[in-house]
Amino acid sequence: MNSSLISIPNALTFLRFLGIPLFIYLTLSIHADGWAIAVLAIGGATDYFDGKLARAWNQTSRFGELADPAIDRLYIFAILIVFLIREIVPAWIIILLIARDIFLAVVTIAMKSMGHGPFKVSFLGKAATFNLMYAFPFLLLAKSDSSLGTVAFVLGWSFAAWGIALYIATGISYGREGVSQIRGSRVINS
Repeated sequence: MNSSLISIPNALTFLRFLGIPLFIYLTLSIHADGWAIAVLAIGGATDYFDGKLARAWNQTSRFGELADPAIDRLYIFAILIVFLIREIVPAWIIILLIARDIFLAVVTIAMKSMGHGPFKVSFLGKAATFNLMYAFPFLLLAKSDSSLGTVAFVLGWSFAAWGIALYIATGISYGREGVSQIRGSRVINS
């Protein structure tokens, strides 16, 4: 693992982080949904390319390993809150997705307190985030009253259904892995 903090993959991760407040401003303050959709699309692209480039160029780093999933969670949380305020997604879906992340945060803290590292992001975990990040721009575009909005509605909810299912499934998988590590540490320390 390359330990350099300054790299193109890390710059892409940081760019995605900067997109969070910009997205919130565009959607809630000035209702510039077109620009907000562009920010979401760029966020989705940087999420894909940061890891791809880091591996291809041997520029993986501890920062990227920790920041990438953390920024993904922040991005998703911000989008869900905006979507709740704008009534784009039903509240029960938002509660379900946020509850998953809160549960995993608690498990991660318990794992860390027992000397374990963070979860290794699985392929399905990346696929869940990928589907949600593709769903969000379409769901925002679906708010427009046009034929494009109708197509976006179908595409958005298609990606969302897969993303939500994978997000919950991977949450359960990560949770089981974490609880298993915690129980293993308790047995060893007893």
